Parts: sequence; structure tokens; C-alpha cells
Amino acid sequence: MVFSSLMFLFRFLPISLLLYYLSPQKLKNFTLFVVSIVFYSWGEMRYFPIIVLLICINYFSGLALGHFKDNRKMQKIVLAFSVIGSLSMLLVFKYTDFFIANANSLFNLTITPLELTLPLGISFYTFQSMSYTIDVYRGDVAVEPSFIDFGAYVVMFPQLIAGPIVMYRDVAAELKILDRVNLPAIEEGIALFIFGLGKKVLIANNIGALWNEISTLGYENISTPLAWLGIVAFALQIYFDFSGYSLMGIGMGKMLGFEFPDNFNLPYISKSITEFWRRWHMTLGSWFREYVYIPMGGNRLGLKRQILNLFFVWFLTGFWHGANWNFIIWGLYYFALIAIEKLWLGNILKKNNIFAHAYTLIAVLIGWVLFAIVDIPQIAVFLNRLFIPQGGISALYYVRNYGIAILVGIVMSTNFPLWVYEKIRKNKLVLIALLSIIMVTTVAYLVDSTYNPFLYFRF
Repeated sequence: MVFSSLMFLFRFLPISLLLYYLSPQKLKNFTLFVVSIVFYSWGEMRYFPIIVLLICINYFSGLALGHFKDNRKMQKIVLAFSVIGSLSMLLVFKYTDFFIANANSLFNLTITPLELTLPLGISFYTFQSMSYTIDVYRGDVAVEPSFIDFGAYVVMFPQLIAGPIVMYRDVAAELKILDRVNLPAIEEGIALFIFGLGKKVLIANNIGALWNEISTLGYENISTPLAWLGIVAFALQIYFDFSGYSLMGIGMGKMLGFEFPDNFNLPYISKSITEFWRRWHMTLGSWFREYVYIPMGGNRLGLKRQILNLFFVWFLTGFWHGANWNFIIWGLYYFALIAIEKLWLGNILKKNNIFAHAYTLIAVLIGWVLFAIVDIPQIAVFLNRLFIPQGGISALYYVRNYGIAILVGIVMSTNFPLWVYEKIRKNKLVLIALLSIIMVTTVAYLVDSTYNPFLYFRF
């Protein structure tokens, strides 16, 4: 069940909010836990034990860490159990067939792939639950004594399947506040949810259809202009798709009385790849920085060690996104660019804004080629079409069909929407009118269209 489905908008969400608001203060976390479990189990009840097991591993590990607070050796054993137990489920469901396929190819074996379905949101909630145990081990947060409160944190439906990745310390205090729901936060949450819904449905869905068409045509058949148009369309689609979903999650968090961290901050206005990754999927970057990069030494042990740490982080970032070599190549591509910027290019970019912005946009578009196309030879075909001028299927037809949507997407990926929002947010009548138009148009689109993908479901 995706946030942008009619089932979610007109059944699950209103019923869940009604039950939550009507629940006594002391039972709100229990209600949130139950409705989130229903959300997670909807359509794939067979994976319900997976998330319960993950909750139990980290909850009881937290209790054990508290019990052995004066025994660091036992705490290390408990932490190792928690991390290995959490990651093992992610490895089994997400990466087993990747390892089998590579073993078959490398050693001429005939091992049959398991073909397991990826449990909903496992990449996100695995990292979230691990952050709690690691923080308890560090002494950064107190042990959570309530299984229900911890379970509500892990499976909280607004951020369960696509983030933002919420660390336990971000919401620990709010979980204990009985009267955390208030009308201004609900109003703001509704506005953010509708804006996010509009970004996902009205912009991402319309633009994304172009990339689907180009993929169907075959990359070897398209002209160079159409190749550039297609990858720009994918860049806009994945941004509005994912940032819209994150904004909906943040909005629903406010409706429930929680403040989730921002996940996107206008990444396409960046003037370096380093800046781009401070603005894109910010909570994932924060997680890797907090739990991988800094513990490995960060930038404290000299430049060579920093570069090595960056290599490890970006390898893991690519691998986290998918069990295919193209994602690993994508991660290492960004490692190379960030390393080059740290070594010498960064100083040049600071002196020339136009060059810096152009370089960043082109580099990011190349990165999206590596991300979007799983088949490595087809990546080479598409890059060849991009950079060696060639004829083929003309872009004119697609410019006529998608040109306006792409222009709207480009404008909406700048500061302009924020400027407009700041102008109208204090005028409630204007804001309500705008939100009503977005909501009605979005629902009309959902009723009339069957194209409503969500790209990050596969991660």
C-alpha cells in the first residue's frame, strides 16, 4: 500500500488518524504500533514475523546493554549479536541471490537462486533499529523499557517504507510525551502531506512515464537529444518521487505529534557533488556518517585515511541501494568525484559558480544513468548515445508530450516553490485554496491513471 493510493488516502489514513486521536493519551503508542503493523502486513502478511523478530532483537539487546552497563566486554558481545542479527536478515532477503549469481558465474556453479521477495522497507527499518542499539551502547540514549514504545518507533508507518531514516534519539522524548498532538502541528502536517502528494503524483508520475517509454524503445534506437531528455526526466522523476514521499512522511509525522528530520534540501541547486550529497537523502548520509565514517576515523587520521574511509562508505552506500553491480559502480563513482573534490577540484568550484553548477548537474545526470540502468552493457550503450552525437528516434515528439511537465519539474526543483510558500502561508484562505486544488487534481489523476510507481520500493 503506497501513500499515493486511493486505498491509503481514503481508508487507511483517515481510519488510523481517527483511532489515534480518539485513543487515550496512554494508549496512543499502542494504537500507533497496531495500525503500523496493519500497514506493514497489508498485502504481505508472510513477512510480519521478520519485522517482529527485528524489533525483538534490538529491544532485548537494548535491555541487555542496560543490564551489563558496568561490563563493557558483555556489552560488546550484545552489540555484535544485535548488529549481526539485524544485518543478517537484510543480507538474506536482499543480497542472497546476488551472491549466488556471482558465485555461479565466478566458479561455474549451478546454485539455484532463492528468488525471495524483498520485505517492505527492510533497508530503512534495519538501519533505524540498529541506530537505537548502537546509541544505547555508546550511552547516547537511555534504554527503552517499553516494548510497545520501541515497536511503535520501528514500525511507525509514515517513515517505515521509504524514510526519512529516523534515529531513535530523534523521537525518544516525543514517544514519552502524552499530549504531543496539537492543532497547529496537524494543520502544518496536512499541508506538507498534500504538497508531497502533489510532488509525487502530479510531477513525478507525469515525468516518469517518459523514461519508461525510452526504456521500452531501446537505448540503441534513440537519438542523442532524446537520450539527454530521458535522463533529465529520470532525474526529475526520482527526485520528486522520493522527496514527495519523504515530505508526506514528515507531514504525517507532524499529524501524529512527531518531528522527523528533513530528507531533501533542493539538491539540484548544488555547486559540487559534496554539496549535492549534503542535500540528497540527508538522513541516509547522516546515518553512514554517524555509524560508519566517524567510527572509522572520519577525517581525523589524515587525508589518505579519510579517502579510504570515504571509499568504504560509498561502497556501502551503493550496495545499500541494490543488489546489483550497477549500484556498486554508482556508489564508487560518487566516491571518486568526492575524493577528487577534496584533493583539488573543490577549490576551483568555489571560484566559479556557473562552472560549478554545470559540472554538478552533468555529473549527477551521469550518476543517474548508472543508477537507472541495471544491465552494465546497456549503461555503455546509453552513455555512448549521450556523448557521441547520433541519430535515431527524434526527441521532438517527446518534447511536445512532456516538455511542459519537465519545465514545471525544473522550476519546482529550485527555490521558487519555497518562496511562494513563504508568501502565502500566513494567508490561510489562499493556502487552503491552493491545497484544495492540489488535492482535487491529484485525486482526479489517481482515479484516471494506472501509472503510480514508487521507485524506492525496491530498496
